[in-house]
Formats: sequence, C-alpha cells, structure tokens
Amino acid sequence: MVMRGAFVVDGRMRDEFSNRYYGLCTIGGMVSAGITHFAITPLDVLKVNMQVNPIKYNSICSGLTTLWRKEGPMALWRGWDSKFFGYGIQGGCRFGLYEYFKQFYSDTLVEKHRSLVFFLSSASAQVFADVALCPFEAIKVRVQAQPTFAKGLLDGFPKLYATEGISGFYKGLLPLWGRNLPFSIFMFSTFEYSVDTIYRNVIQRRKEECSKAQQLAVTCAAGYAAGAVAIFVSNPADNIISALYNKKADTVLQAMKNIGVANLFTRSLPIRISLAGPVVTLQWFLYDSIKVLSGFPTSGGLNRQRNEATESS
Repeated sequence: MVMRGAFVVDGRMRDEFSNRYYGLCTIGGMVSAGITHFAITPLDVLKVNMQVNPIKYNSICSGLTTLWRKEGPMALWRGWDSKFFGYGIQGGCRFGLYEYFKQFYSDTLVEKHRSLVFFLSSASAQVFADVALCPFEAIKVRVQAQPTFAKGLLDGFPKLYATEGISGFYKGLLPLWGRNLPFSIFMFSTFEYSVDTIYRNVIQRRKEECSKAQQLAVTCAAGYAAGAVAIFVSNPADNIISALYNKKADTVLQAMKNIGVANLFTRSLPIRISLAGPVVTLQWFLYDSIKVLSGFPTSGGLNRQRNEATESS
C-alpha cells in the first residue's frame, strides 16, 4: 500500500504529517519567534512610544536618542520577557497549527482551492495563537510605555490582575485579532505563492532538485516578501492596540477617531517596516532550518514533491 505523506530523506523514512512533524513545527515556531522578537525589543519599545506619544517620539533616530538620554539604555529592553515568552508561545501556535490546518483544509477542499486553504489555515491558527499571546501583550505594552507600571512579567501580571481583573488581560484581543489575522493571512499566503513563483519562474527547478542552501535562500526571499506585504494591512490595528492599552482611548471607535484614518496607516509604519522585514525573514529562516536539520522539507506549497515509500501489505 502507499504510505500517504511519507518520503525518504538521506535513506531515512519521514512522515511529514505525523504528530512528530507537527510537534517539531510547534517547537520551531516557538524558537524562531521567541528569538527574533527578543532581538528587536529596543525597536518595539520605540514603536509603542511613537504610537502613544507621536509628538515626543516623531522619528526612529530622535526617538531612540530621547529614550536613551531620558531613561538610560536599559529602557530600550523594557518588556523583553513578554516579547520572548509571549511571542514564543504565539509563534509555536501560529506555525504548528498552520501546518496542521493546511493539511486538514487541503484534504477537505482539494488543491484547486489552495488560496482558500492558505486563508483558512492561517486564520484558524492565528485565532488560537492570539488568545495565547494576549495576556503577554497586555503587560508588554504597559511596561514599554508606562515605566512606573511594572518591571516585567513577574510583577506585571499580579498588578494588572489586581487593578483590572481577567478582562484587563484580554482588553485588546479584538484589535489584536484585527492586527494579526490580516498579518498572518497575508504573510502565509504571500510566502506560499512567493516560494512557488521563485522555484517556477526564477530558479526553474523543483525544490527537491535544489541544495539545502538554495532552498533556505528561497525561504529568506519569500519570507521578506511576506513580511513587507503583511505589515501594511495590519498597521491600523497595531496603533489601536497601543492606544487602548495605554488608556489613550476607551473603545476601538474612539481610538480610530483620535488617531485619524490617515494616521492609522502611516503612524509608526516606517519602524514597523524596519521591524517586520528582517524579523519575518529570520523567523522563516530559523523555522525552516530546524525542519531541514530534522530531515523534513522546507516550507511552501500544498503538495510538496517527495519520494513516496511503498510496501506490500
């Protein structure tokens, strides 16, 4: 009989759609997202302050200088623990569940609906990922924009719970979905199509005919394109989240009115672009590197070409 989803790499049998595979994808997502988000903490601190106080922090260079002079170099690392642990957990859910849902929906909808498969898979995964992230994000935004609120997760969690209860941790869940659902949908869809386009029109070879280094180079190129496209559509919700958590507005509609339609798309956009491109690229690179080192193919495409193993029953 034919073993569906099985293929041979370096003489070893691999089952791409096993629990081991999905577990590896979850771990890969946690490692890649946790490391990359931790690394760009200073820029994230600046981004939040630019959103909350755009007059004081009106550019990347002057904003970093102002934070450094007024509060010292350690101010640039406020919220690092929320970044590392929160986005690590989110990354594990996002990548692991995306792989699971992609196979589930591709079986249900068949390949001709692949755009819908990418849409549903990324959206389904992100819903769960943001529920896991939301409490960490609530602490992070306050710590970064309100230096007197708390030092980090250990004192931030009990303080927020004492003042606002459970609802305080999930106050920004809807705008978080509003930011991350479009981001995730466009990121995964753009990545999938970019991978296909690069192999088909640029390299003009199948993935399996390329070296591991070439495959990872394709991952990086597709990852950068994915981040660039996704960042613009998610910028309005990102500004709303910062306004809500820092009490610049009480509701989403009030935040939109206070910020203005044009500013929703442009405020903090340059720094988010400088964040998203390298971060998304590095995430995909680390994620696919872990998969390659474990004997699995790099990401991209519904039906990855593989050597199917057969055995007589």
